[in-house]
Amino acid sequence: MLNVLTLSSLFPDSTRPNFGIFVQRQTAALAMRPGVGVRVVAPIGLPVWPLARSDRFLAQAALPLREVWRGLDVSRPRFTTLPGTGGRFHVPALIRALVPVLDRLRDERAFDVIDASFFFPDGPAAVALGRRYGVPVSIKARGADIHHWGHMPATRHQVARAAAAADGLLAVSDAMADDIAALGVPRGRIRVHHTGVDQARFQPIDRGEAKAGLGVSGPLILSLGALIPRKGHGVVIDAVARLPGVTVMIVGEGADRTALQARAERLGVADRVRLIGAIPHDELPGLLGAADVMALASASEGLANAWVESLACGTPIVITPAGGAGDVVTSRTAGRITQAEPEAFAVAIRDVLDQAPDPWAVRAAVRDFTWPTNAAALHSHLAELVSRTGSGKRS
Repeated sequence: MLNVLTLSSLFPDSTRPNFGIFVQRQTAALAMRPGVGVRVVAPIGLPVWPLARSDRFLAQAALPLREVWRGLDVSRPRFTTLPGTGGRFHVPALIRALVPVLDRLRDERAFDVIDASFFFPDGPAAVALGRRYGVPVSIKARGADIHHWGHMPATRHQVARAAAAADGLLAVSDAMADDIAALGVPRGRIRVHHTGVDQARFQPIDRGEAKAGLGVSGPLILSLGALIPRKGHGVVIDAVARLPGVTVMIVGEGADRTALQARAERLGVADRVRLIGAIPHDELPGLLGAADVMALASASEGLANAWVESLACGTPIVITPAGGAGDVVTSRTAGRITQAEPEAFAVAIRDVLDQAPDPWAVRAAVRDFTWPTNAAALHSHLAELVSRTGSGKRS
């Protein structure tokens, strides 16, 4: 029996049901494998009082400390964050919060390995805890955890030390693995571990019927992601302004909402730009299946789940050469990789619309991106770490 402790500060809860849902899906798939037991520790960072008095933080503070979340045993310890410190003290605060929780979990049933599913602050904390409990540690890099925290003055050395000290390293794409290696880690130590997608839920549907249900008659572009500068929604709006008759629906919420709405009005395309906010993850397949193109002008990514989910729905993508773009856009049927410039995006979108590829041919680009495949690879990786270190005999 392989007993896994999954540690991830990126994990959904009742206040944020879409937050890190791909980590939850990966963990659930791992737990379904024969001979694997999984418990999850999903710490929640809360700022010092009185900053924690906002509705959002009060709701998170009220969450159960331990619960069964979609079939998984999940502990949710709180740790204190200090705004204005650049994350410098996140790791020691997290370790202090985790030790009593992990002591109790170990007393219930020893764990053989710690699987940190986000690099910061989870990774450095996991390394320290692995030493405390005498078990190996794997850390996975997903994107912003390296691109942001791995370059911030207050945290970059913590990230680099954790990468060097971890027993195993995973990355969501080849490009992400190269980014970890740039921290000073031999590239050969890093395994690429692609995400998965529920192929039964995300698949082609009748596009015309789905668009009609949304009140759209012409070409439909979907842009999916948080409304923040890094996601490049403004570039997509500018591109759509160059494409008469094309509608764009932007799914997500964030601080840029007002600015994006004003941008659409200034360009005279507010009637063709729909900011629909965040939606439940279960509603995504219908939207993605209705779209002719999913366009996302990200400045940085690891390997965006939105890319894989779109392709699984038979919807080609137009994206920037960020992160693992080349891992999924492996043919012109799957879409285009272009620069994050309005004209370049407009040309690429028009090219895909003119091509109108068969949705089932588009879907073939991600036929190997499944949760069972993802879980099998993770199981093998973690079991190898335990075998190599002999920790299973100690636990």
